Formats: sequence, structure tokens, C-alpha cells
Amino acid sequence: MSIQAINVRNQFRGKVKEIIRGDVVSEVDVETPWGIVTSVITTRSVDELALKPGSDVVALVKSTEVSIAKL
Repeated sequence: MSIQAINVRNQFRGKVKEIIRGDVVSEVDVETPWGIVTSVITTRSVDELALKPGSDVVALVKSTEVSIAKL
């Protein structure tokens, strides 16, 4: 499955391995078949996406940023 509405070439399907929560931003480690991809996103987004270890996600990589989409 790919996210069609977003123009991003590099999409890596994986599972959330670890979340390091902060007051404003959190680090989300995603285990993919090619290794771990880390995204720094708002803690509010972590909560709204209901991310937790084991969640299926797609890491969307665009030159200087990594976004997360929940599957």
C-alpha cells in the first residue's frame, strides 16, 4: 500500500519500534525491512494518530524530513 495523495517517492512500510515522547515533539523509530527510520513529529500528532509500539505505519521520506502515516 502506498499513500497516493502525497507526492513522495520514498515510502517505507514498517512498524513503530519506539516512541520517545517530549512535551512538544517526539521521536518515532520505525522498523523497516531496510533498517530503522526515525521521524521527529509533534507529540500532538503522535496522540492524534494513536501511535504506539507495534503500530503499522508508512515512513514518508522527502530529502530533509520524514513524515508518518498510520495504516
